[in-house]
Amino acid sequence: MKSLLRRLAGPRYAFVVAGLTFVSLLTAAALRSAPGVLIVPWQKAFGWDRGTISLAAAIGIFLYGLVGPFAAALMQTLGVRKTLVGALMLMAASTLASAFMTQPWQLIATWGVFSGVASGCVAMVLGATIVNRWFVTRQGLMMGLLTASTATGTLIFLPGMAAIAQAGGWKPVVLTIAAVAAVLAPVMWLLMPERPADVGLVPYGADPETHVEPPAAGGDPLRRALSALATAARTKDFWLLGGTFFICGFTTNGLIGTHMISLCADHGLPEVKAAGLLAMMGLFDLIGTTGSGWLSDRVDPRKLLFAYYGLRGLSLIYLAYANFTFYGLSIFAVFYGLDWIATVPPTLKLANRAFGPDLAPIVFGWIAAGHQLGAATAAFMAGTLRTIEGRYLEALVLAGSAAIVAAVLSLLIGRGAREADPVLAPA
Repeated sequence: MKSLLRRLAGPRYAFVVAGLTFVSLLTAAALRSAPGVLIVPWQKAFGWDRGTISLAAAIGIFLYGLVGPFAAALMQTLGVRKTLVGALMLMAASTLASAFMTQPWQLIATWGVFSGVASGCVAMVLGATIVNRWFVTRQGLMMGLLTASTATGTLIFLPGMAAIAQAGGWKPVVLTIAAVAAVLAPVMWLLMPERPADVGLVPYGADPETHVEPPAAGGDPLRRALSALATAARTKDFWLLGGTFFICGFTTNGLIGTHMISLCADHGLPEVKAAGLLAMMGLFDLIGTTGSGWLSDRVDPRKLLFAYYGLRGLSLIYLAYANFTFYGLSIFAVFYGLDWIATVPPTLKLANRAFGPDLAPIVFGWIAAGHQLGAATAAFMAGTLRTIEGRYLEALVLAGSAAIVAAVLSLLIGRGAREADPVLAPA
């Protein structure tokens, strides 16, 4: 199999691995976005209020991030392929089990706990691990592409899932997701090598004459993840990166990703059209985040983060007072979509600069956990405020204001640190 893989793609097999990772991240992100489509169908089918359903979504989002650093450590010890395949199988099983639920605790168990743990292993830390392991040059660009898959998967499949739910109810949606995850697991087992050396290659951009493959990490992955946290937590940059990324999650998939369809429904916009707006955001995010990765190899990432968070804050405050016509919302979708998760490549670059190539994937996992904690907070907060106030206005204004604060904090990252980047060399 190793020789076949090398013959298929030669020295550019790193891009095949990146493509496989892209598809896996796309699937996990689609799973995480499904509750945004299913909130209304679950309300109608079971009579559960939005606060209860939002709690399940919030737990799933939180675990999606919390598992990240442990998944990164597991990838370094057990291996990427075993971790990825196991996660896909758990995603399939938990989603399939939800088709038989009748009680709120079963929703929390399947869509909150188990799917959160499984999808957390197929998240941004997977992209960071693959990029650091398979690429020496163009790391920013590749991380931009892989990051875009998480947001694109979150958004682009929503119209299809909404159409399925509208035509056949919520069960066909969960069965479709389960089937896709189940099919992907054996594909990844067959085609995903553990390291470039396993197929007789070196990372893309490395000199075959001088490259030395680092030894595989050993030991307890739990201890490795906690040790990385203890080391990183002694630095100011870790808290600034974690704090700004908390706000990133708060202002993206936690608020807009989970509640945008419900927000539009409150203003009389049909579910499929609302999902179409989110899909539009996903398409523009693919452009924006890939471009952000390219820029991260060339521009000070702190300045990029300042621009991204500031513009995002203004767009959310605009949405709070926007005229909810399809035309007006389309303008928001284009503008906001370009900025949806463009923050990831510069954040990863700053983490690599601060913590080095060995520690950075695990530390980035902890930073990403802050992202998902922010997303979970927004998912629950917005649902609760909607239940109490009957509107999303306060949630949108709060999120927009927080993004502007994150823009200012971004400029403080890395002050006094060396400017040389040991990991992400310009392409």
